[in-house]
Amino acid sequence: MVNPFPIPLNALRAIEIVARRGALAPAAEELGVTIGAVSQHLRRAEERLGMALFERTPAGLRPTPALKAALPQLTSGFAALQDGLASLKGSDEGVLNLTVGSVFASRWLIWRINKFTTLHPEIEVRLNVTGAVLDISRPDIDCGIRYGQGQWPGVHAELVGGGAYQPVCAPPIAKVLQRPEDLAKVPVIRDQTTMLSWDAWRAEVGMDPEIKLSGPTYSDASLAFDAAISEQGVLMAADMMSADAVSDGRLVRPFGHSLEGPQGYWLVTAQGRRETRKLRAFRDWLKQEVPASARGYVHQSRG
Repeated sequence: MVNPFPIPLNALRAIEIVARRGALAPAAEELGVTIGAVSQHLRRAEERLGMALFERTPAGLRPTPALKAALPQLTSGFAALQDGLASLKGSDEGVLNLTVGSVFASRWLIWRINKFTTLHPEIEVRLNVTGAVLDISRPDIDCGIRYGQGQWPGVHAELVGGGAYQPVCAPPIAKVLQRPEDLAKVPVIRDQTTMLSWDAWRAEVGMDPEIKLSGPTYSDASLAFDAAISEQGVLMAADMMSADAVSDGRLVRPFGHSLEGPQGYWLVTAQGRRETRKLRAFRDWLKQEVPASARGYVHQSRG
């Protein structure tokens, strides 16, 4: 009888991880083996299948078209195996492991997560706050909140909100900002991590693109927010993230003109993973809380 699985499970897992992550190291770390062992897994799998699975390029390993086409099935298959194992040993429905970025955690979630736990006291939320894009298929991660355009391989993404953005600043700085051209008179905070476009906003409001803007630079988005609150300059920020600070008067929106961008905050889960009760509860809560938080702040113009 022909063996329907001529490739060992660990080798299949190595193939799936390398194809999805584009490197040998993540597979070595997850499987607990050396990079050389992962390379051997790939080579032997190609020998047994009689076909190339990866293209060796100067930029590294790239999955062939055949492997790329099969990758969603492999990813879903391993997600199903993880779910099956969780069901066998008893899934921990009492803990929701969530990975989020620092801005979403510090400017929005941390002030509201008590509402979720009040509604669902049986669920403990464990936050992994990091700027890194973690592998959402890991067994110790249930879901995540990512910022971007929602196009990540091996991920199911649902838009949460956060597409609209505009400049914000502390009230004393807003006093000198009567029109967009006045931005040249004040410091403009540069957030090196942001996806929000000053150029797009300037074009939207008809601001001369030749006007130079300058100010302090930060490599951490949360610190850039703190800099704006502490009167260091004007920051481009998503309305969803600045809503609380605007509501309590720490920040104002000097021009009152937001731009809807292609990016936003997304609830992400691994493709093929079954929907658990705790995940469904968190998703339903986000759908209610995000619109409620947007309605909850009072628009501020100038201080």
